[in-house]
Amino acid sequence: MARLFGTDGVRGVANRDITAELALDLAVAAAHVLAERGEFSGHRPRAVLGRDTRLSGQFLSSAVAAGLASAGVDVIDVGVLPTPGVAYLTGSTEADLGVVISASHNPMPDNGIKFFARGGVKLPDAVEEAIEERVGAAWERPIGGDVGEVIASDNLHADYLAHLAHAAQDFSGTACPLDGLTIVVDGAHGAASAIGPAALEAAGATVVRMHCEPDGRNINAGVGSTHLGPLAAAVVERGADMGVAYDGDADRCLAIDQSGAIVNGDHILGLLAAAMSDAGTLYRNTMVATVMSNLGLHHAMREAEIDIVETAVGDRYVLEAMREGGYSLGGEQSGHVIVSRYASTGDGVLTSLLLASLVARGGPLAQLACRVNTLPQVLINVAGVDRSRVHTDVELGEALEAARTELGDAGRVLLRASGTEPLVRVMVEAATAEAAQQHADRLAAVVAVRLSL
Repeated sequence: MARLFGTDGVRGVANRDITAELALDLAVAAAHVLAERGEFSGHRPRAVLGRDTRLSGQFLSSAVAAGLASAGVDVIDVGVLPTPGVAYLTGSTEADLGVVISASHNPMPDNGIKFFARGGVKLPDAVEEAIEERVGAAWERPIGGDVGEVIASDNLHADYLAHLAHAAQDFSGTACPLDGLTIVVDGAHGAASAIGPAALEAAGATVVRMHCEPDGRNINAGVGSTHLGPLAAAVVERGADMGVAYDGDADRCLAIDQSGAIVNGDHILGLLAAAMSDAGTLYRNTMVATVMSNLGLHHAMREAEIDIVETAVGDRYVLEAMREGGYSLGGEQSGHVIVSRYASTGDGVLTSLLLASLVARGGPLAQLACRVNTLPQVLINVAGVDRSRVHTDVELGEALEAARTELGDAGRVLLRASGTEPLVRVMVEAATAEAAQQHADRLAAVVAVRLSL
């Protein structure tokens, strides 16, 4: 059987790949594995369950709640809430398990199931593997008062909102950190459609809402952090100070400056790193980023005397490196930003609050973002190739080395095999867009010929 868990939980087309039966079985298996590991010792186990706005999330969350309760776990169902909100509440309520029904930025027909351990941290790979092995296994069912209770509660939304408000005030050192700002918010018709604008307003901003009317079917539909055109146009039209866009489950955030230009995750990471370094809260003056982060971020951080620890692509690898090294900031170009002082995972609403607080006290976002001068980047996906040979083919290796020699310190080349598809991703950064495109096309052609199936 193919591995169920990817880098961000179990994900697929709802009611085909991710069925009610699978959701129930995964919940039961998770309860049993955690119990066997001693996570429930000495007390009645409790889980926090949340979802994004997809229509399929209703039956899948019901299935997860049924599975957990049937295995003797009490369930607090908080309804629609961003993934980082569920992670936070898992920790703040001292729950033993957190579960989110979401497919993040994927299109509406998809859905997924993500688990958090006690404290709101992602489950280790070994635990996910153990859960997979237990799916469908025979088990002795509790009866009577030993089954779990399912409690529907949205009262905890206020606790998460209060946490966000405290984080923004602590980071900025002011009671109204966004006072005077006008911010356009693209909620992607997703989980942050209500709480994202509310958090920014509570911090003092005037908020213009767009794409914050979820109907179960319109999540991520040409909107949100993967479709920034409408937000850019709205920021310019309204004369706003900035815009922020979340994805479906709001674990990421990208921004738009007052001119309509995109401020990506690398810009945000660089600005937060510099601010935290100045405040003395950037542990070891080091941040964590993936191999896909732009070379311009590396140049800017080197000038600021800030080190970067690189990881594989995926926020789980960023989190692992942060936890192992005790680092306080990490993230991805896509907008996953983790500030460990305030969150155990990427939190798009928190990111928007912290970024906006820098604008409120430091000037226009366009001027701030210029401090991280990202290089033109070209990414080409070469399909239908044997990705297992990407690092062993001699001629491809020679072509890669030639490109790196020609670019020198002024550019960067990365070949990365997809973890889920027969693809090789060719990424090139260079001083000009033309040079980046030329090198990327040349390497992609070599990949297509040398690694053809």
